[in-house]
Amino acid sequence: MASHLGPLVCGERVVLDGAVFQQPVTVEIAARQVSCARTRWASTATLQLRYAELDLRDAVFEYPVLAAARPTPFPLPGPTAVLPERQLSSLEPGVRLSTVGGVDAAHLALHDIDLSGCRFAGAVHLDQLKVDGWCTFTTTPTTWNHRLPWRWSRRNTLTEEHHWRVRTAHHPDRATARGWTNPPPDAPALKPAALATLYRQLRKSLEDGKNEPDAADFYYGECEMRRHDTTRPRGERALLTAYWALSGYGLRATRALAWLGASMAITIAVMMLWGLPADDPKPTLTGRQAAVGHKVVLTTDTPDPVNPTGPLRERVTTKRLEKSLRVVINSVVFRSSGQDLTTAGTYTEMTSRLTEPALLGLAILAIRSRIKR
Repeated sequence: MASHLGPLVCGERVVLDGAVFQQPVTVEIAARQVSCARTRWASTATLQLRYAELDLRDAVFEYPVLAAARPTPFPLPGPTAVLPERQLSSLEPGVRLSTVGGVDAAHLALHDIDLSGCRFAGAVHLDQLKVDGWCTFTTTPTTWNHRLPWRWSRRNTLTEEHHWRVRTAHHPDRATARGWTNPPPDAPALKPAALATLYRQLRKSLEDGKNEPDAADFYYGECEMRRHDTTRPRGERALLTAYWALSGYGLRATRALAWLGASMAITIAVMMLWGLPADDPKPTLTGRQAAVGHKVVLTTDTPDPVNPTGPLRERVTTKRLEKSLRVVINSVVFRSSGQDLTTAGTYTEMTSRLTEPALLGLAILAIRSRIKR
């Protein structure tokens, strides 16, 4: 068998289904579709493709195989000649992978491949898949949520999650209108536990390739599927829900900072209205002298803080605001302000010293996950 197949140009589809490659080979094809279903690669190989939608369903890789998009036309013999591609000139020259179902991905490497429509369900050893170069995944739609006043945050996701979102939506037509991809008829209906496994394995693959930001998106997807998995304990799902609401699983700094700002604003308001005493307690010094020449006994006593009285609007002053702000800022960095407080203010400060540093930590964690090298 020849060690080189191509370069070939086809205006429609190239079918290599069931082919067996016994020795190292380089395949160069420019076509609308390239089908390599059930192929067997008994040696190393390189697939250099252009314009193509690649199907690797049930392929067997015994040795490392690289599938890559070629950025320039294939050369012909001669100093400047290139293979004409007039039949494909209306298409984008990039390569799209449609499925790797039934594949052992331990020996598969992808370079500059569009994975936005790729179905990974059914593949094994996805944690050893090599994803390099400009490989892109599909993203979540950024339209407004129809039930709650927020937008979906953009993140890389798997097309299987799109299919699951549409299948489990109360109104599938609305889900597709918002941007989720409608599943094709032959797509299997996966449960959240299976999707969590796919995300976990691909996250490991991206982490091994030092692609930490995209791996963080797949961690988000894994936690989302675990949160929606009804077979998991209710307590675990409740913790995941709280983790998601407060900081987007430690990946959404804006959400954590918004909660921190709201918590600080509430604490300041409580301190001004009920937490600060009406007046700062002033220590009083008392003593007695039994007789001339005797030792004087002095006692210093600080009165208990007096709760503020009167209308609430009269308690909102610049001086009380400054004191409240000082208490809250010290609480964020887990310090005591040393300010005299009423009973309500003492418990409010204790609560803020627990919650607000945690929210600040979640925000720092989210920022770190996005800039980690």
